[in-house]
Amino acid sequence: MDQIMGKMGGYWFNNKANKELNSVGQDINSLSSNIEGGTKWLVNKIKGKMQKPLPELLKEYDMAVGIFPQDATNYEFNEETGKLIVYIPSICEVGYKDSSVLRLFTTVTGYLEKGKLADVEGMKTKVMIWMKVTTITTEGSKINFTAGMKRSRSREAYEVLRDGVSVDKF
Repeated sequence: MDQIMGKMGGYWFNNKANKELNSVGQDINSLSSNIEGGTKWLVNKIKGKMQKPLPELLKEYDMAVGIFPQDATNYEFNEETGKLIVYIPSICEVGYKDSSVLRLFTTVTGYLEKGKLADVEGMKTKVMIWMKVTTITTEGSKINFTAGMKRSRSREAYEVLRDGVSVDKF
């Protein structure tokens, strides 16, 4: 009798545990559809959706891999619309070997297409004064930043991942 009760109890426990695990999976699915901001990438990883590293995505779209700091690893990309949202741990500046500097906010958004990041929000460059970067395009060995006017720079300087240096304000 004890063995039968033990087996029935084990069966009941396994069914109950499976229902609970399924419920948690459904909660994660509904949570991921409602979450905004930087935590969505974590939910996607829990659900098993692996996204490629940001430098790989940029390479795929013919963009220089160093336009974002090295610690900008979390992002969202909608392939249908091209909307890219990159999350950066803190407001920072990234210096490049051609003496140019980019200042990035904690969230940088834009629309990514082959060789172009358009409608950029959350990025500035120093041209006498800090100017908002609105578009980044690549053409062969050149990278162009539009910040009031179009500035052409050597793409080579932006092909290396660099650390961002934290700053107080954007």
